[in-house]
Amino acid sequence: MINHIYGVVKKYKIHNMEVKEFYLYTNDHEWIRFDGDEAYVGITDYAQSELGEIVFVDVPTVNEELNQFETFGSIEAVKTVADLNLPMSGTILEFNEKLDSNPELVNNDPFGEGWIVKISPTNPDEAKNLLNVDQYKEICK
Repeated sequence: MINHIYGVVKKYKIHNMEVKEFYLYTNDHEWIRFDGDEAYVGITDYAQSELGEIVFVDVPTVNEELNQFETFGSIEAVKTVADLNLPMSGTILEFNEKLDSNPELVNNDPFGEGWIVKISPTNPDEAKNLLNVDQYKEICK
């Protein structure tokens, strides 16, 4: 499984939006952070700022195994609804239940308390299809 030794995680700013080293990113602005054999998934600071005020997060796929980039749920903002796509194939282990009563956590702390799902990745080789922090910064310019 993919593992990182974190130490100090560097933060970068792009257009006043935060990105983090040691996370991997999708072109659709989801992130994945590994924790042993499991991983956390959420949306980036850039994505939450583009969506605006988050009012609801729907993840009906807990306990399902999905393929890389398959839709695992949706996120609703005041003016729009967007699909959430899984950065890597895996089983959805857990939905962040704090989001049921506090969906604004995605706006306030997208890389921390605003994580959306925890997964068990099934194909670590798919990491090569994701963006590192420098590549993600390029698509956000």
